[in-house]
Order: sequence, then C-alpha cells, then structure tokens
Amino acid sequence: METFLLFATVGFVAQAVDGALGMAYGVISSSVLLAFGVPPATASASVHGAEVFTTAASASSHIWHRNVEWRLLVPLAIAGVIGGVLGAYVLAGIDGDVIKPFVVGYLAVMGVYILWRATRDIQPKRIRPAWAVAPLGVVGGFFDAIGGGGWGPTVSSTLVGAGAEPRRAIGTVNTAEFFLTVAISATFVWALVTGHWKDADALTNHAAAVGGLVAGGLLAAPFAGYITKVVPQRALTYAVGGLLLVLAALQGLQLADVI
Repeated sequence: METFLLFATVGFVAQAVDGALGMAYGVISSSVLLAFGVPPATASASVHGAEVFTTAASASSHIWHRNVEWRLLVPLAIAGVIGGVLGAYVLAGIDGDVIKPFVVGYLAVMGVYILWRATRDIQPKRIRPAWAVAPLGVVGGFFDAIGGGGWGPTVSSTLVGAGAEPRRAIGTVNTAEFFLTVAISATFVWALVTGHWKDADALTNHAAAVGGLVAGGLLAAPFAGYITKVVPQRALTYAVGGLLLVLAALQGLQLADVI
C-alpha cells in the first residue's frame, strides 16, 4: 500500500505538470522507477502502460478545451507511432542509456532557445506544411520509447521553438501521445510474447507502482486542458523553457550517477 500511495503521488504531480506543459510525466515517472532499481526496459514499459490511461484522459481534456490543432495531429501521431514502435523494439533488446546524453543535450539547447524567444515576445506563427512535423514525430517517438519520456520534451519544445502557439502545441502533442503510448505498449507486449524481451518478468514485481502511476495520473489529467487554456502565452512559454532546463539537468545528474 505504501508503494501504491507513493507512486500515486508521483503520478499526480507528474501528470499535472505534463498536462499543462506538454512534458514531464514520462521523465519523472521513469526517473523514480529507475531510482528504485527497475531495469530501463521495464521502467519504460511500465510508464507507457500507465500513460495509455492518463494520455486518454489528458487528450480528452485538451480536445474539450479546443487546444488541439487537428491538421498537425494526424501526421504527428502516425510518425510518432512509427518512431515509438522502432524505439520500443530496440530498447527491449539493448540498453537505452547510450542515446540519453544526446537527448539531454537537445533538451538543454531547446530550453535556452525557448526562454530566449519568450524574452523577445515573438508572435506565434502557423507551421506549414502540416506534414513537416512528421520527421519530428518519428524522432520524438523513438526517444520516448528509448528514454521513457522523450515525446513531450522533444516534440512540444520543438513546436514551441518553431513558433507554434504554446497552447496549441501542448494540446496537440498531448493528444497525439495517446496513439504513441498505445503503439509502444503493444510493441512491448509483442516483444514479450516473441521472447525478444528477456527481462519482462520484472514487470510483475512492480504492479503496485504502475497502479499508483495510473491512479495519480488519472486524478490530475482532467485539469490539463483547462490549465493550458487559461495560462497566458508568455508565461506558458517561460514555463516550457524552464521545465526543459530542469529536466535536462536532472537527467544529466542521473547519467553522471550523482542522483
């Protein structure tokens, strides 16, 4: 019960931040699981299993509050699924830590750039053509499966950095994430069934943690769309840039075995 309540709290906080800013649920949840000694592939599978439920609730909230730019959603979701499936298959067979330093560097650079944009009060612009976001979706999906939380930081930050309205970028990325998490979770199941995933037995040892992540995330997810809708654009931009730097710093400290 203590484990369930601990991870329910982690899930609530992580989802509250993720739903409002388009990132952090996967990174925070994965980081806590890894800190408890959960293998990388098991941590990623656990988080994505939980996110099937939390992203569905969060996406519904963003759709209700009209935060989704539909013309970008389809190419982003399809490309994200492709990248996510590839990443999940790769992670089930190798250690994903090899690619993490590149992700950390990217997050830090994007965080600084987005904060710079916020100080310049640059007006949002429409991203054209819509299919241009497809390569970003592939990379974001791959990083998400490998790192257990790279979708939001990679995709949301890039869209905001490219000039998209923060509210629309966050809502669209959160909604597309539902399809991504379903695909990644299905790939982990397939890897388990075919024997490609050697350490899958560890999943049964962390059922309470996953259940807590789901319960906490579901409590926070319905408020996601409203928070993103009412927060001023510049404040949202500052928050996205600042959170990216925090996430980059935390992951950098993990890679250096400081935490």
